Amino acid sequence: MGLRTGVLLIVMVLIAALATLNWGVLAAPVAMSLGFMHITAPLGLVMLALTGLLVVVSATYVVYLQSSMLLETRRQSKEIQAQRTLADKAEASRFTELRNFLEGQENTHMERNAERHAALLARVEQVEASIKLRSELLERAISSRPEPLKT
Repeated sequence: MGLRTGVLLIVMVLIAALATLNWGVLAAPVAMSLGFMHITAPLGLVMLALTGLLVVVSATYVVYLQSSMLLETRRQSKEIQAQRTLADKAEASRFTELRNFLEGQENTHMERNAERHAALLARVEQVEASIKLRSELLERAISSRPEPLKT
């Protein structure tokens, strides 16, 4: 219970206790002036009724303020949730774009690597063919060379 609620409750209890203790005085009729006419009525009960009316009006106003604040808070909460959902979708979209970009980069690198690999294999085959050719030429040259004389 808040401090304001506690103070308000204490004041209401004091008013009720004062009215109960002084009921005879409150209910005693007196001559009152309403400004445009004079009547005889219990002034204490009129004042107590006006105090009760003030409490009802104040309580109604407080309930109205709290309900309007609650509705405003709910509206803002829905707006925030909608913005959060929109931001999450945008973030997911950015992640999808990033994934697509990275996949594109990976595919590009894979193609380059495949091209380099093919070029390297072609070069290796060319070197092997060159070595084989030189080896054959060397074998022919050795086989066609006369043997040295043995003394």
